[in-house]
Amino acid sequence: MQKEHFQKMIFTGVFAALSYVVFTFLQIKISLPGGGATSIHLGNAVCVLGALILGGFWGGLGGAIGMTVGDLLDPVYVLTAPKTFILKLCIGLITGLVAHQLGKIRESRDRGHIFRWSVLAAVSGLGFNLVFDPLFSFFYQRVLLGEASARLAFAVNLTSTSINAVLSAVVAVFAYLALRPALQRRLLPF
Repeated sequence: MQKEHFQKMIFTGVFAALSYVVFTFLQIKISLPGGGATSIHLGNAVCVLGALILGGFWGGLGGAIGMTVGDLLDPVYVLTAPKTFILKLCIGLITGLVAHQLGKIRESRDRGHIFRWSVLAAVSGLGFNLVFDPLFSFFYQRVLLGEASARLAFAVNLTSTSINAVLSAVVAVFAYLALRPALQRRLLPF
């Protein structure tokens, strides 16, 4: 049990590093009114993939740490780092809950079952983010910059978050299905 816990911590660090790199260096940044920004990136895909492989808490924590560090090191995003940590952790928790607690994909050998529950889990976690990321950003922008600026930023943020959700769901599910045979061969003991 102790060894498994240690290994999950190590892989959480790997997912944190991977989500940082994907979010920071493979993004298309879109400027918002008032100096903020949103971006199209696959950092959420790493968060979902981590939750599918490690479980909700550890996978979500890896994605949350990596993308929060990315926010903290970018002056445009530094003020949104707490929001990023909470939302990305929630993506992982929800994805893990649906995939492992409800769908029991780790125990299943039925490829159709695994595919359906992986898609449902990814859509659930990213669907949460699709609702709450733009809403949180809207209220934050409204306080700082006013109603008109917040409405315009909301439209752009909702669009980029929607694109991120679709791309991340597709990439995460297919990456998980590609990695699953190696995971079943006990590459990872959990």
